[in-house]
Amino acid sequence: MYGWIFSQYSAEDASNFDRIFKIFKELLLYSSGDVQEALSWLTELDRQYKITDKNYGIADFVEDLKQKGYLRENKDQDSGTLRPSSKMELSLRKSALNDIFGQVKKSKTGNHSTSKSGLGDEKTAESRPFEFGDSNDSISFSETLNNAYINHGIENFSLTQDDLMVHDSFHQSNSSTVLMIDISHSMILYGEDRITPAKKVAMALAELIETRYPKDTLDIIVFGDDARQIEIKDLPYLEVGPYHTNTVAGLELAMEILRKRKNVNKQIFMITDGKPTCIKKGKNYYKNSWGLDRQIISRTITLAQRCRKLNIPITTFMIARDQYLVQFVEAFTKANNGRAFYSSLQGLGHLVFEDFKSGKKLK
Repeated sequence: MYGWIFSQYSAEDASNFDRIFKIFKELLLYSSGDVQEALSWLTELDRQYKITDKNYGIADFVEDLKQKGYLRENKDQDSGTLRPSSKMELSLRKSALNDIFGQVKKSKTGNHSTSKSGLGDEKTAESRPFEFGDSNDSISFSETLNNAYINHGIENFSLTQDDLMVHDSFHQSNSSTVLMIDISHSMILYGEDRITPAKKVAMALAELIETRYPKDTLDIIVFGDDARQIEIKDLPYLEVGPYHTNTVAGLELAMEILRKRKNVNKQIFMITDGKPTCIKKGKNYYKNSWGLDRQIISRTITLAQRCRKLNIPITTFMIARDQYLVQFVEAFTKANNGRAFYSSLQGLGHLVFEDFKSGKKLK
């Protein structure tokens, strides 16, 4: 008799490469893509915790990384230095997706649910009578058979069109999202690394949209003294700078990007840990890190109101809970009629994922 015999998976079954690779990818994110620094940390971990063995060392691991195409020579620097390849960047995004959002089943529908029920791809727990045009795949067999037994009896089984029940579902629509990430200096202050979880969330969201919602768009903005758009491939190398927080510049760039998008559903996600402290006046910067500056806050609130008029909701993920920050976020959210979450770094990914799904129900 031919067949397969399955055994229970154990972490020990993973190869030496896979086991070390998982650690190395985490270190690579913390080092903002600096391969040499990540390898230095990996070597120190090996010295303390013996993550390699006599048959497979760090040198073997590095050679495997090059052979498998995860590292390539950095031509911009001295010969012999390495940098992550596009294959590594893809692997980092997939790992972030699995770590933060869990195993999300891939789908090529490219759509999202709206607030109306009827024909669609996302089934609900509700059911309704079959109507002309409904797909056979949506038939609820248990409720259909139950109707047939009730209507025609068990002894003389009969099934008619009037007995058919189908799973109700949500209509689908495309969406355009802009993710704003704060890269001001406070994102690494007080010994807490806030930028790495933020960029992991961005990579996970990018991979989610690319694999499950390919007709959606995701644009990523970083904002400090100024704001700029970055590509998804740049996320592993993202670093915090000696910047203030120019939320106005970030919102203005986000609105400019969304203005060019044709999707009806548009939204902005903003990950930050502080209040706006900077605006630009002509060619000069006006900065004030103390308290809530009236000029800076006023311009920020004005943009929130403008987004509301354009039907662009803003969801703020605040990685802090100082009282004066709460007051600002509440005023900002009210002006936009958006949403706000005060999150720990551990809960950030889950909140972004849940709000991303619920945001697709906007008309």
